[in-house]
Amino acid sequence: MDLLAAVESDVSINPAETVLVPTGISVQLPEGFEAQVRPRSGLAIKHQIGILNSPGTIDSDYRGEVKIILTNFGKQPFVVRRGDRIAQMVIHRYARVEWEEVESLDETDRGGGGFGHTGVSSLKGKM
Repeated sequence: MDLLAAVESDVSINPAETVLVPTGISVQLPEGFEAQVRPRSGLAIKHQIGILNSPGTIDSDYRGEVKIILTNFGKQPFVVRRGDRIAQMVIHRYARVEWEEVESLDETDRGGGGFGHTGVSSLKGKM
């Protein structure tokens, strides 16, 4: 769902500046659910506006106003007006886990390969 700016008056976000923008809403999520706040692709491509901690998480026990941490990654000031669509929110189920400390982990094809290693080991020798 779209989240709208509930600013009293226009807010200008200068380049390299971060602003906390109110939405005017609060939510009550059932236990086992979270709300994920995500940037809008149109603001990103057209104005280089993003959400600094994306995706932001709203926990099920939070009852305050939802506010969006907007950052201007562009070179021009950006103005937020009341009613502007500034973010998206997705409700997502999650599972709580209990951690168990172990001496070793199961082996996989990928192993400890970092960024860019997904699928690399499975293609070796097949090309």
